[in-house]
Amino acid sequence: MTARPITIMIIDDHVVIRSGLRMLIEHDQRMQVVAQAGNKAEALERAAATNPDVIILDLLLGDEDGLSFLPELCEASQNSRVLVLTGVQNPDAHRRAIRRGAMGIVLKEHAADKLLKAILKVNEGEVWIERSMMGSMIQEFNKPALIDPEVSKIESLTDREREVIALIGEGLKNKQVGERLFISETTVTHHLSSVFSKLDVSDRLELIIYAFRHGLAKMPR
Repeated sequence: MTARPITIMIIDDHVVIRSGLRMLIEHDQRMQVVAQAGNKAEALERAAATNPDVIILDLLLGDEDGLSFLPELCEASQNSRVLVLTGVQNPDAHRRAIRRGAMGIVLKEHAADKLLKAILKVNEGEVWIERSMMGSMIQEFNKPALIDPEVSKIESLTDREREVIALIGEGLKNKQVGERLFISETTVTHHLSSVFSKLDVSDRLELIIYAFRHGLAKMPR
């Protein structure tokens, strides 16, 4: 039986770029573009209407900023995974995109096959952050590696908390973590609250970076 194609929405304010991306994506028979948008209003409306598997978002949309409405986009289509495709080479913008709900970042300067691979990985629930980007993020949290205080923090984690961390590192949302572990979303939230406290991190991005750095989750390939 033929697998259902990955459904994709493209958000970019340039019609020519959207058309080019559509041609590139649909050349791969595993993928299908089901919606396009050029601004915030169109993006929120069409994301909610089509509920695509993956949303490709440019950060610069004419006079609008894709970062500013990224959380609204994630809320409008809660089962979609957002992949940022950008020409903006600003590590701070990349970090903010991940903090606000993006599952991955691809730079426009990279080869087309990298975008297609990123789409596949993000659709599978993995976080797509290239090693060069992750390296700069890790440097932001310039902490000594596995000195005694860190060892003590990590050893305080329960087996279940370690399982939750590993799945968060794969890019799963709380509901998906709960489904994988056969626990409620509320229980996942409680585990994360405990993890944040034990590891002294403030949000999911800091947790992911900490987990990659200390071997609690696998780095994206």
